[in-house]
Amino acid sequence: MELNKLTAHELIKLLNKGDISHIDICNSLIDVVQKNKKLNAVVNFDKEKVLERAKTHKGLPIFIKDNICVKDELTTCSSNILKGFKPPYDATVIEKLLQSDAVLMGKTNMDEFAFGSSTETSCYGTTRNPWDMERIPGGSSGGSAAAVAADSAIWALGSDTGGSIRQPAALCGVVGLKPTYGRVSRYGLIAFGSSLDQIGPLTKDVEDAALLLKIISGHDPMDSTSVDTSVPDYPSLIKKDIKGLKLGIPKEYFIKGIDPEVKKSMQDAIKKLESLGAICEDISLPHTEYAVAVYYVVATAEASSNLARFDGVQYGLRASQAKSVIDMHKKTRAQGFGDEAKRRIILGTFALSSGYYDAYYLRALKVRTLIKKDFEDAFKKYDAIVTPTTPTPAFKIGEKTADPLTMYLSDIFTISANLAGIPGISIPCGFTKNKLPIGLQILGKAFDEEMILRIAHNYEQVTKKPRLDLGKNKKPRSSLGFFG
Repeated sequence: MELNKLTAHELIKLLNKGDISHIDICNSLIDVVQKNKKLNAVVNFDKEKVLERAKTHKGLPIFIKDNICVKDELTTCSSNILKGFKPPYDATVIEKLLQSDAVLMGKTNMDEFAFGSSTETSCYGTTRNPWDMERIPGGSSGGSAAAVAADSAIWALGSDTGGSIRQPAALCGVVGLKPTYGRVSRYGLIAFGSSLDQIGPLTKDVEDAALLLKIISGHDPMDSTSVDTSVPDYPSLIKKDIKGLKLGIPKEYFIKGIDPEVKKSMQDAIKKLESLGAICEDISLPHTEYAVAVYYVVATAEASSNLARFDGVQYGLRASQAKSVIDMHKKTRAQGFGDEAKRRIILGTFALSSGYYDAYYLRALKVRTLIKKDFEDAFKKYDAIVTPTTPTPAFKIGEKTADPLTMYLSDIFTISANLAGIPGISIPCGFTKNKLPIGLQILGKAFDEEMILRIAHNYEQVTKKPRLDLGKNKKPRSSLGFFG
């Protein structure tokens, strides 16, 4: 039995029966991680350390995105400026995982400081999409998504600032969930955009996403933005049917330029949801067209502030042969940050500068409020909103690196949820003719993750799960037909 190919809930059943041990699962993953090195999905992986951890923790193994702090373990945000940095504490989500007896396997690759939509800006090099090695896995949680898709991981944690969990999940054919802002503690997550960031699961199916969300959710006094509200038992609640639920289909998400195969898969998915008893109706979210512009003002402004702390004094890299403290700061930041990080720091600093604050940052915050109100109005009538996750399937490595604006549009369908602070999930909904995965996004009311998981689970039960046999058969199994 290839344990690495099973879901978490399938493995839990086998563990409870005593048919397998957690060591068997760890060994299965260790072998596959080593075979899948060409994906470059996993960084900071130490086989001996994993086996040592498995002596004290008897639960399921999990991989962690490289921007989540693990005590005394390399945590670099895939940036040279944090080279050698080992946090002196665990993030709250790590504490919760350890309390559930999880075995920490290592870190996954990502865009530097989560700045990107392709996992091409990492100091460790580009991660590759396991469905097509010439293409990107999406970003910035591309390492986590690729590892789960290639069965190098049972499940993994990512972070989502503008779609960084849902977009790579869609492009790699796995499930990715961004919880409501405040549902999961951000304590120990190295900040990109503090009002946008959320930690969330990347899994092989919806039930695993529900299970992992339950483990990492809950109020945390160490995070002032963490909300003190009860955590539902997601795994049991998602099994209710969806008959009579009203789903909104926003016309603004079927823009000019959307890939025809993505559009067709969406239309098929809507019919499938209707066949399950849901009522799907066209709606309008009128301020959607401003989401990308607003996001790149707000996110870069917050990023420029958050990254000011990396100056060579407290963390990671310090440039040598500097003539003064100021010179050391300049050289450290020049040597440590990559091009995309520098671009976003400059954009954000400009938006916050005297004379431009009102024209850019303050105006962006006002439009952000209108985008949030669009969703609030829609959720007065509808239980959830259904959209494509991405406008196109995975693009080729290097295809958009020379044109940052085109790259930024990769997240056009996911950004609004972060601006509004609502939860969203991406699940597989088909393939292109070239066998590339397509994602379906379901957005819900704040703190109503139960609803989007329930809709996703119902949809998943009547479709075949996309799986591939990397190394044995380059063609995905789904080439036999995705829909059941």
